[in-house]
Amino acid sequence: MRFHVDGTPVEVAARPGQCLRTLLREQGHTAPKKGCDAGDCGACTVLVDGGAVHSCVYPAHRAEGREITTAAGLSETEQPSELQRRFLGNAAFQCGFCTAGMLVTATELAAAGTLDPEGLPEALKGNLCRCTGYRSIADALTSPPPESAACESTPGAVRGGCAGRPAADPDARAECTNESSTDASSAAGGLGRGGGGVGDGVGAPAGPRIVRGAEPFTMDIAAEGSGSGRAPVGEVLHLEVLRSPHAHARIVRIGTAAAEAVPGVRAVLTYADVPAVAYSTARHQIREDDPDDTVMLDRTVRFAGQRVAAVVADSLRAARAGCRALTVEYEVLPAVFEAPAALAEGAPVLHAGKGPESRIADVRRNIVAEVHGRAGDVAAGLSAAAEVVQGVWETQRVQHVHLETHASIGWLDADGRLVLRTSTQVPFLVRDELARILGLDRDAVRVFAARVGGGFGAKQEMFTEDLVALAVLRTGQPVQYELTRTDEFHTTCRHPMRVEVTAGADGDGLLTALAVDVIADAGAYGNHSAGVLFHGLSESVALYACANKRVDGRAVYTNNVPSGAFRGYGLGQVMFGVECALDELARRIGLDPFEFRRRNVVRLGDPLIGGHCEPEPDLEIVSYGLDQCLDLAQRALRRGNGVPAPGPDWLVGEGMAPAMIATVPPRGHHSTAHVALLPDGGYELRVGTAEFGNGTTTVHAQLAATVLGVAPAHVRVRQSDTDVAGHDTGAFGSTGITVAGRATHAACELLRERILARASALTGLPAESHVLEPGGVRVRDLFLPAAELLADGPLEGAATHGGTPRSVSFNVHAFRVAVHPGTGQVRILQSVQAADAGTVLNPVQCRGQVEGGVAQAIGTALYEQVRTARGVVTTETLRHYHIPQFGDVPYTEVYFAETSDPLGPLGAKPMSESPYNPVAPALANAVRDAIGERPHRLPMTADRVWELAGRVRAVTETPSHPVL
Repeated sequence: MRFHVDGTPVEVAARPGQCLRTLLREQGHTAPKKGCDAGDCGACTVLVDGGAVHSCVYPAHRAEGREITTAAGLSETEQPSELQRRFLGNAAFQCGFCTAGMLVTATELAAAGTLDPEGLPEALKGNLCRCTGYRSIADALTSPPPESAACESTPGAVRGGCAGRPAADPDARAECTNESSTDASSAAGGLGRGGGGVGDGVGAPAGPRIVRGAEPFTMDIAAEGSGSGRAPVGEVLHLEVLRSPHAHARIVRIGTAAAEAVPGVRAVLTYADVPAVAYSTARHQIREDDPDDTVMLDRTVRFAGQRVAAVVADSLRAARAGCRALTVEYEVLPAVFEAPAALAEGAPVLHAGKGPESRIADVRRNIVAEVHGRAGDVAAGLSAAAEVVQGVWETQRVQHVHLETHASIGWLDADGRLVLRTSTQVPFLVRDELARILGLDRDAVRVFAARVGGGFGAKQEMFTEDLVALAVLRTGQPVQYELTRTDEFHTTCRHPMRVEVTAGADGDGLLTALAVDVIADAGAYGNHSAGVLFHGLSESVALYACANKRVDGRAVYTNNVPSGAFRGYGLGQVMFGVECALDELARRIGLDPFEFRRRNVVRLGDPLIGGHCEPEPDLEIVSYGLDQCLDLAQRALRRGNGVPAPGPDWLVGEGMAPAMIATVPPRGHHSTAHVALLPDGGYELRVGTAEFGNGTTTVHAQLAATVLGVAPAHVRVRQSDTDVAGHDTGAFGSTGITVAGRATHAACELLRERILARASALTGLPAESHVLEPGGVRVRDLFLPAAELLADGPLEGAATHGGTPRSVSFNVHAFRVAVHPGTGQVRILQSVQAADAGTVLNPVQCRGQVEGGVAQAIGTALYEQVRTARGVVTTETLRHYHIPQFGDVPYTEVYFAETSDPLGPLGAKPMSESPYNPVAPALANAVRDAIGERPHRLPMTADRVWELAGRVRAVTETPSHPVL
């Protein structure tokens, strides 16, 4: 059939049942992305004769004779279209995986004249974004068009202004000003605001490619070229996995003959074909931090959806046919699905027979990891309290829903080395573990990431790389494996937790005792459970200065989908319980919740007593902005925003919660950066950290530009490739700035010194009389170009940061909500977050991280839940899993405290994970304030809130005297 794509004629035969998206991508048009395969997310949106369609559900044969337009064809010239310029000018993306589809939909709306603010929630409900929180997208679609296309080199090209309320509010403008950022930039000798260095809202270097759909993600190998070294040469085989239908079973036998006979099948892998090496899917700097309780294909399956066998074939269709042809005989075993039941005497032992080498805390009791800490005398503290609150709070399974699913492509290079292109946050740790599992030397394995379409912790694990690597070695050919959206729901989730809190305070509102007992459902495998448990019980408890603390926590195996790393890494779950309990305690004491926190939170100089009830030796409060955050959030609530309740029958309430997080994860996080002067006067910066919407590429370029006196466009960043950069532990725990950023800044400082020293040697004048300028060095009236400086050899700088010592950052969230007691509907009237981010290196980008974290947390608090039935995940598509859509997310006022932390690069603190943590308890506290009954379970769905409100109605409507 014949049709046009972006104005170019195409003649191709569509396969029976093929969708338009796969047809387009097979022809090299990679702007439409795969996010759901069900028409739910909009990442694949294209125009068909000017009308927007989800190409993953649009039959390919219907393209006959039509004009197909992808994001790459939205502009008739080489310059971006008006809407593309707006997206660039408003930083309306983070990872960028959804952006091409979002722009295509917006283009149709603009052409129809329906791009109005009131209609956007309905018009864009079919285009999901997991990163931004939609505010920057709304700004892009409703703002006047920029005068010129913004790009990474244009200082101030990204709009930002005040990061809190609209600039028309003079009080808000003052509160949004972060003078520490300006001071730090000036002190560093950088460009200051407006020059593209630290403190400017510089756009992402990949921005112009992202808005055209041209930035390559993992599976976009057609955009790379086979000679680039970043894509395989020749045809790529496809891998598909057969998953267990049983929650707990032993595989008696697997019949492979029929599968091997399927045309196109090249290999079938079962438990008999994999290395007998135990490992953890979780990745940390110290691999022994996680239990070795997993093998690549196990003869015992412990959750419904576990991998049973893998088929490698010429096509995905053949691989799936091969999976269907496999015959598996199971011996079904007893299963346990509730964590408390798994702890009980006589419960099935899920990992029986595994010894100390597995590093499982208590195999016989199904305990992956546990923590117990005591400080002071909790019983005495409770006895001395004027008021005591005790309760249990429960959190649910939540899916990450990064729009790019897990995917890997592997091949052997010309030297026979194993190469993996994979969607990961931790390429170096993946390389090291693959080498260990497969018995290879580390130098025989290369792992790299292209741009990653979101992660939120889920890509700190190995879910595709191990099978792809084994398949490549088995077949000798390139192999790819891409999870479907349904696969993602069967692969990992956030840890569900049962959080029991007991807290007491005296008549003045000072805490006398705080006890926390947590049971975390690890699921079938331990992966991140130890780290999540320890971290969740750390800063959530250490935030409060209380002499008497008791902490108990256990992560427990069940026959559920394994729980893993998720934004906040356990803090969000535990803080939900702690902050709700303390809010109730403040009510009983008669104190405003802000004032209660002021009287009890830690301050500069206080020890941080968390889960182990003793200070961590390298963690302290180095800078402090919590007091400012409390003031900023409280003032914003008092000032209001003029948004009324929908009607007189709605109940209005306010709530708040603070949060604290360490600026670097414990037990080591390392990063090495290299920077070199180039003959054209630019610089090449090589760092290991990955870019997945966290903005590290932009900030690293800004840090280098600030030190080296150039615009960010003159800094070429190469990253997340084990062949290109020195070791990097990975992009998790918000370390892209605080660890990798420190290494980048130090490497650039060293290079700056070496350049000036080289210039001094050439001129014979003192080094301090030379000035580093774009393109070279100036001394008096003489300019030494870069090429002349390099005549005597290369000029480079390298530095490593080890992630210690560590500081803390703070966030405070506050809500004003309206609740309809007759339906349980919750409307957010005002949303405020104040953040202690230290020096805000890029205020627009930092604001976006806060907004995105808040939006994701609102989803956790109100909508999202992975449902299971006897261990079987029943939530398998996005249409049955409600992540926030455009119309669900309120405008959040974002305020920054004025602090500078000497442990961060130029005084910066991280702000990727922490905005998520205080949102759910703040929202729950606001709902409690509105209806008079406290929520104890997440999500706070309308039916649950209605039930709570009904209890209040039942009490208030009960007659005070008998009815005769």
